[in-house]
Amino acid sequence: MTEQNHTIAVIGAGGKMGTRISDNLARTDHRVHYVENSPAGQQRISAAGRPLTEAPEAVADADIVVLAVPDLALAAVSAELVPQMRSGAIVLTLDPAAAYAGLLATRPDVVQAVAHPCHPSVFLERTTAEEYADTFGGIAAAQDVVAAVESEDPAVRETVEATVRAMYAPVIDVHWVSVKQLAQLEPTLVETIACMIGALLKESLHEAVHTMGVPEPAARAMLLGHVQVALANTLRGDNPFSDACLIAMDYGRQSIIKEDWKKVFRDDELDKNLATMLHLEQVER
Repeated sequence: MTEQNHTIAVIGAGGKMGTRISDNLARTDHRVHYVENSPAGQQRISAAGRPLTEAPEAVADADIVVLAVPDLALAAVSAELVPQMRSGAIVLTLDPAAAYAGLLATRPDVVQAVAHPCHPSVFLERTTAEEYADTFGGIAAAQDVVAAVESEDPAVRETVEATVRAMYAPVIDVHWVSVKQLAQLEPTLVETIACMIGALLKESLHEAVHTMGVPEPAARAMLLGHVQVALANTLRGDNPFSDACLIAMDYGRQSIIKEDWKKVFRDDELDKNLATMLHLEQVER
């Protein structure tokens, strides 16, 4: 990919994700407009030494407009700003839910794109304290990004990738999928399943300590080490589980997992999930 510098407008630049991506964009040669409505967010931008720009001016000037605002605000924000964008510009959201649900304002001459960070892999080779501390990504630990863009124009994809690599740096790879596939990954694969399992592990640790009476340091050490082994064995095939472990795993599956759990990957279940997340009666595409 060739190096490109673009004019980027970050809407919500003083919010949680807006601040993260603004910190990274500020280190590049891209020309960046920082837009923020809330007084607290404006204060954070000013404290970082960045100039504030009014939304109409920023949007009209930008090659790519990044909507770093909550999902529930995307419909209203895009309805206000997309009509003000210049022809040929790109509107980039950070999550696929609103785009998949058809909530974003559209124009035939404005390209829609979505890009979501994968966060640093549990198997990432880390060598510095900063990399170990960066569990979320975007600071020191490298991560992949999954993106979707509604255009076959290579120049458009290059613009999106250049922006995404700057926003989420350091980035290893950018993986291209459809908007629907990105929605199937986030929320279904990583929130509905993986994050839920993480919460279940925390609850299990609590039960081991407070119900079974195991000393907390011993239970935590045993759990964290075995989580690493379980992921390595199942996702990378590093080592086989013992026969006794396989029996215990089958007992756990029969006792905890519903037989029809894979229904969460169906389109109708994805729609129900997103409708709940976005406070909609139903997803209408």
